[in-house]
Amino acid sequence: MKKPFLSLAIALCLCLQSFAQTTDVDLKALDAYFEKMTKDWDVPSMSIGIVKDGELVFAKGYGVKEVGKKEAPDKNTLYAIASNSKAFTAAIIAQLVEEGKLDWNGKVKDYYPAFELYDPWVTAHTTIRDILSHRVGLGTFSGDVIWYKSDFSNEEILARIKNITPDFDFRAGYGYSNLMYITAGEVIRNVTGKSWSENVKERILTPLGMDRTLTGPGALASTGNYATPHARTEEKNIPIVWEDWEEIGALGGLISSVEDLSKWMITNMNHGVYGDDTLFSASSRNLMWTPHNNFVVDHTKPNDFGRHFSGYGLGWGISDYHNKLRIGHTGGYDGMLTAFNMLPNQKLGIIVLTNGMKSPMMAATYYALDQFLGVDGPDWSEKYLGYMGSTEEDPRITERKAKRVKGTKPSLDLSKYAGTYKADIYGDIKVTLEKGELRLNFPNAKALSATLKHWHYDVWEIDWDIEHAWFSFGTVQFNMDNNLKIERMTFDVPNDDIFFEELIPIRVD
Repeated sequence: MKKPFLSLAIALCLCLQSFAQTTDVDLKALDAYFEKMTKDWDVPSMSIGIVKDGELVFAKGYGVKEVGKKEAPDKNTLYAIASNSKAFTAAIIAQLVEEGKLDWNGKVKDYYPAFELYDPWVTAHTTIRDILSHRVGLGTFSGDVIWYKSDFSNEEILARIKNITPDFDFRAGYGYSNLMYITAGEVIRNVTGKSWSENVKERILTPLGMDRTLTGPGALASTGNYATPHARTEEKNIPIVWEDWEEIGALGGLISSVEDLSKWMITNMNHGVYGDDTLFSASSRNLMWTPHNNFVVDHTKPNDFGRHFSGYGLGWGISDYHNKLRIGHTGGYDGMLTAFNMLPNQKLGIIVLTNGMKSPMMAATYYALDQFLGVDGPDWSEKYLGYMGSTEEDPRITERKAKRVKGTKPSLDLSKYAGTYKADIYGDIKVTLEKGELRLNFPNAKALSATLKHWHYDVWEIDWDIEHAWFSFGTVQFNMDNNLKIERMTFDVPNDDIFFEELIPIRVD
């Protein structure tokens, strides 16, 4: 047991000595800061990589890959990077534009005829740039409940988006839409005859030598050295299963490591060139790093970043950090949160991969950037921990629990609630009576099955069969007409990511 530990310690020492020759930053102090941060945040593990001047100059893992076990992560440990995959999707689109197979301003419907949004005119005029910059009018995360943990194919998912009500007029707002990146994946499939997974492997992963990066969890066991995702309940980290996002990979399916992602980072900061290989042109790079959807910045008071502008390009977030161009993205997967940020003109980038829902990914990013820039910034770990407060329960859940009316009974016999309910944007949802209890079943998302426990009146608490990362407490109400005939269900699952309230299932039997 001692020999591998000593070898690892010696290797790290040699690496830090080598890195110290290339930068004035005290990397040993930075290492100690990250170590303490991992403990302070109670995140199971964190792997961090720092790229400077075309090299990975710092790479280390902290904590453990899974709570209750001792194995520590390293620069090759795999994590789901989720929406950091969107930049790969945009890069594939750029390659296809350069090959003459797509046009940035081409209409999506010309490449994917089944495409249909909430309005015929909007459907006809939506372009490739529109779907990659979140400006079609859909709200942030709207419709994600369709694909979440479901077995729907991409075609089945996209056939349902026409029933989603927009939050904005076309091109008049920013709504972060995973559904539009699923659409981009189907555009790629239609024009190449290959899946998004096949394209990303052939066009990016293989040329860059990202040989440990996966497009789905199926090969995790054979690949080895991977972190376990964790949910968080009652201030405890709970291991959960890996979800398979390969079908919807264009929105966030990649599983990667600090080592592999450093190659992608270096390529991007070198404007599409890696070694002697050019993945995409400078003009494509410029367009992807041009804000297509701008956010308001409060210019009436200072901010922690010296920020003057902020927006979204094509697969990338764009802003400034202390007067330096900043390009980046974050990723949220069930039980894993990650961040990928670059200051291209300084040839500086930070990769942070974590496997918990209480993640210091941005605190780690900002602290590292400040050290390399010589900025006298705050203690980001302490500051962000302070924002989180003393309790981790969502205040919306606390409020609902406080308003529960005890001692009530349902209006009808339990058998009357059982039946099939259909939501326009989803399909069938079933309620069954089993052994004296009501059960909630999503035929196309079996992982969302739950027991319904009486809450009050005709409202029932959803007791999920398994632990979920993005939500916990929730209720469903059975809505009736004046004659106590059940007409529909109304969901209330407080969270910021998966919106069950969009379903509104109508009873059909």
